[in-house]
Amino acid sequence: MENNEPVHPYICTIEQQEEIKYAQDALYVLSGKWRMAVILAIYNGNHRYREIAKCIPGITFSMLSKELEFMQLNKLVIRTEDPDFPKDVTYTLSGYCQSLYPVLDHLIEWGKLHRKTISR
Repeated sequence: MENNEPVHPYICTIEQQEEIKYAQDALYVLSGKWRMAVILAIYNGNHRYREIAKCIPGITFSMLSKELEFMQLNKLVIRTEDPDFPKDVTYTLSGYCQSLYPVLDHLIEWGKLHRKTISR
């Protein structure tokens, strides 16, 4: 994409400002230093709290707790507690979170392009 001409001559009209709020909501839910790492850890089969923590270098237990709680509130993660073993808690990605996969693929591709663009 060597052409520097904008795809659209405008970013947002007054009528579209409401639509931009939806994009801001999505970015808010996905942003943060740890959120994508937590999603990736659970996606890769780490379902217990300590397993998730082990595969995310640098995350503290308190930060992981906050991230998992935020993700539960936003319906990205499902927390399941075994009634027979109260300390046996697992986390899985919700179907709603799985609907993000195509979006994440596009973000990854855009991120690759962005790194190439700024490194020139």
